[in-house]
Amino acid sequence: MDLVKELLNGSRLALARAITAVESEYDNAIDIMKAIYPKTGNARILGITGAPGAGKSTLTDKIVKQYLAQGKKIGIVAVDPTSPFSGGAILGDRIRMNDLTLNENVFIRSMGTRGSLGGLSKKTSDVVKLMDAFGMDLVIIETVGVGQSEVDIVKNADSTLVVLVPGLGDDIQAIKAGILEIGDVFAINKADRDGCDKLNVEIEMMLDLDSRELAWRPPIKRTIASKDVGVDELVEALDEHFEFLEDSGELATRRQERTRDEIIAMINEQIGRYIADNIVVGDEFNRQVEAVNQKESDPYTVVSTVMQQVLKA
Repeated sequence: MDLVKELLNGSRLALARAITAVESEYDNAIDIMKAIYPKTGNARILGITGAPGAGKSTLTDKIVKQYLAQGKKIGIVAVDPTSPFSGGAILGDRIRMNDLTLNENVFIRSMGTRGSLGGLSKKTSDVVKLMDAFGMDLVIIETVGVGQSEVDIVKNADSTLVVLVPGLGDDIQAIKAGILEIGDVFAINKADRDGCDKLNVEIEMMLDLDSRELAWRPPIKRTIASKDVGVDELVEALDEHFEFLEDSGELATRRQERTRDEIIAMINEQIGRYIADNIVVGDEFNRQVEAVNQKESDPYTVVSTVMQQVLKA
C-alpha cells in the first residue's frame, strides 16, 4: 500500500490520511492497521487527564516544549468534546497549543469523544499506533476532562499524569478512587492559588490510604503552566516513572495487558455489530421484545436465545 509506505517513510500527509481512514472506518482502515502493526511498540505513551479547567492543554504545551528541546519527535492526540451538531471535535485543545502546529517535530490530531463515556474515542489507540509507526518518540494523549469517568486513559498509556487544581473541588476529585488509582504522577497546576498546600496534603493522605502494595509511589509536583514554573521538575518525574517501568518489567506487563484488553474490546465490538446488523433488526426479535412486554417471556431468556444465534453463526 502506497499510503503505508509513505507513512513509514515519514510523510506527514500520509499520516494524516491514514488517521482519517481509520477514524472514519474507511474500507482500507483495517489493512492499514495490519500493515503498520509490526512497526509499533517503540514510542513512549503519556496520558494526561484531569478535571475541566485544570490547565491540561497549557501544561501539555509546556511539557512538549521540554521534550522538543531534547530532540524528541512528538505526537499529540487531543481528545476534545464532540460537537452535538456536527459530531466533530470542538478543537479547544489545538487552539491552546497553536504555536506547536508549525513545528515539524510535532504532529497534533484532535479527536472527538464520539459519545464515549470513558473520556476517549474508541479509535484513540489506533491513532496512537499510527503515530508510533510513523516514528514518534513520544505520543501524548490528552483527554477531554470529564472527571471520574476518565479511567480509560490507563488502558492506552504507559504513564498517566493527573492534573489537579486548588479551589476547583479537586480535593473531592482526588478522593474518587477512579482518578486516584490511575495516577502515576500528580501535578497540582495553578499552584499559586489558595488551597495548594491543602490539596497536596489531601492527595498524600489518600495515597497513604491505598491498600495496594506498590513499588512506585506517585510523586506530587506543583506547576504554574502559564508561567512555565515547575514544568522541568514535572518532566523529570515523568522520565523517572518511565525508567521505573522499564527497569521493573512493569512496562512489558502493562503493554501485554493493554494488548489483551484491546483484543477483547475488538471481539466485543464485532459481536455487537453482528447482533445490530443481523439479529435485532428482524421481526423475530421484535416478537421476542413484545413477548417480554406481555410478560410471556423475560429478558434473560431473550438474551440467551440471541447468544445461541451468535455462537451458531
